[in-house]
Parts: sequence; structure tokens; C-alpha cells
Amino acid sequence: MSVREAPHGSLAGKVAFVAGASRGIGATIARALAAEGSAVAVAARSEQPGKLAGTIGSVAAEIVEAGGRAVAVPCDVTSEASVNHAVAATVSEFGGIDILVANAGVLWLGPVETTPLKRWQLCLDVNLTGVFLVTKAVIPHVRARGGGSLIAITTTGVDMPGANAYWVSKAAAERLYLGLAADLRCDNIAVNCLSPSRVVLTEGWHAGSAGMQVPPEMVEPPEAMARAAVLLAGQDAAGITGTVQRSEELAR
Repeated sequence: MSVREAPHGSLAGKVAFVAGASRGIGATIARALAAEGSAVAVAARSEQPGKLAGTIGSVAAEIVEAGGRAVAVPCDVTSEASVNHAVAATVSEFGGIDILVANAGVLWLGPVETTPLKRWQLCLDVNLTGVFLVTKAVIPHVRARGGGSLIAITTTGVDMPGANAYWVSKAAAERLYLGLAADLRCDNIAVNCLSPSRVVLTEGWHAGSAGMQVPPEMVEPPEAMARAAVLLAGQDAAGITGTVQRSEELAR
């Protein structure tokens, strides 16, 4: 979706690619980045309304109506061709990429012994391989800008028990990013993971949590993730890098 003059802010002149931005944490982060002046590629599979509210078009339109710059980019993070096309479309629209927020994810909290193999594989495909694919595609463009920031949305900060596909896939994504930080330091690229400090009750949570009840004191507003993401988005390798940050602690 095309664009108005960017607002002045801490990220003015930057371009962000936000995967999984049609709703929930991703949409909230996309709006926050735009409010700080970044042009935003709103990337996800959700081109049309479905079972869950939110589409890439509606989020991009909201940003533009607020005076920001955004483009809706169809993207299936499990498909390398789809990811490469989405990244290329972003570069064509905005001239480059400075910031990645790898937020696309699926939730499965069932116990191991009753987890269907297809659910295990889906969590790994989206939550781990999806992070790998969008990161791989974006790195050359961030490097070409002289540095920038890669952020993977993970779950270390949420104090909940369980050994299942969701937690395993998120832990593996953290290991990927912690190792990548050292590899990209010489390119002036910050690489960090960002986890909620508590539970963010997104549309995806309600759909995939099997009715699990969360006490009010364990609930975190998505805006805390957005504030922390803005701070990390402004980093390069001279700042915060190679860390797993918890949203509320960082935002303070």
C-alpha cells in the first residue's frame, strides 16, 4: 500500500520487514515501528479475512491512515520462494531493509504423547524454519545498508511449564539467533531475541491454547512488546546484540 511522508522519530529513514504482522504482537509492533518513522512491510499469509481477525492489507491501511508508510506483502514463511518474493517486493518498494522482526508463529501446547506429528512439524516449519528463511533472505539487504537490526520473537520470558513442539521450536530459534549475532557483528548488524515477560493474549493464543486460563497477573499488553521492539530496532552491532531480552524489563 502506498505511502505518505514518514513521521519523524527514532527510526526515521529506516525500513522494517515484519513477518507475521497481520494481527497480534506482529501487528502491534508494525504500528509502533511506523509511528517512530520506519517504513514497514506488513508480511503474512493473511491476505483475506479468515477464522482469525486481521489481514496484511488492514494493518498496512491503518498505518498509512495514521500518516505512516507501509506496504502489504503476502508471505508464507515456510516457503523459500514466497519469502524471497516478499523481501524483493519490499526492497523494490522502499529501496532496502534495515530491520527484521521475525514474528510469524503457530501455537501448540499439547503434551508430547498426544501431539500429532503434523503439529510437531508445523511448529518447527513456522517457528524455526520460518525464522531461518526470512533471516537468510534479509541479511544481504541489511548488510548493504551498512548495518541494522534482526529481531526474533521468542518465549523465554514466559514462565509456563511444558515440553512440547511450541517451546522446542522457540528455544531452537533463540539458539539460531544467539549464534548468528557473533557471525554478523563484523557487518554491524545487531541480532537479538525478544520475549514477552508474561503472556500476551493474542488471537493466536486464544485459538491455540485449548482454553487454558491465564491469571490476570500473568497477562502482558502487546504494547510492552512493541516498545521493546522499537528499542531493539534502533540497535546495530555497537549496541545491544547477542541477547534474549524480556519485553517489560527492556521497556523499563
